[in-house]
Amino acid sequence: MAKFIFDLDGTITKEETLPKIASHFNLQDKIDNLTKETIKGNIPFIESFIRRIHILSQVNISEISNLLENTTLYTKLLDFIHTNPQHCIIATQNLSCYIDKLLQKIGCCYYSSSAITKDDKVVKIKEILKKENIVKHYKDLGEKVVFIGDGNNDVEAMRLANISIASGLTHTPANSVLSIADYLVLSEEALCRQLNQLL
Repeated sequence: MAKFIFDLDGTITKEETLPKIASHFNLQDKIDNLTKETIKGNIPFIESFIRRIHILSQVNISEISNLLENTTLYTKLLDFIHTNPQHCIIATQNLSCYIDKLLQKIGCCYYSSSAITKDDKVVKIKEILKKENIVKHYKDLGEKVVFIGDGNNDVEAMRLANISIASGLTHTPANSVLSIADYLVLSEEALCRQLNQLL
């Protein structure tokens, strides 16, 4: 059976988490443009990520965590994960301290970036997850890996996966993703159907 590795933002969630944080805490002017340019591929993800986290570091971790816990999820996709938790994995470059509560609701194994924290604030990024390393880990264990994503930061993981699915549920996948994907899905129903066929 396959291991399904999902991107989080815009794939399982119906909204991107960083813009959600920015809007709630009135930081959208600083973050929105960074996010858009990163999705388009005009700013390298790592550079953008570091800059965005620096902006968010003024906000308490607990406030961000509580906000993201209530992020809207794709319910049919969530049902698939709840039915097949041992086959589902999330690989996200979001900081674990921000998304732990949200990921607990999703209920499967996950890998994320991490940070050094102090007094409920992010002090420094400790590690930025490389999604392709997660794909490699499971392939090295002899698993057939299916990666589902939509952004430029998913490309290397999708390239390495046995099967890659470009998800167009929230927004149009990046051109780099479309150029290497084995499948393109544009609705939650189509994605769940595809996942069940590959199970």
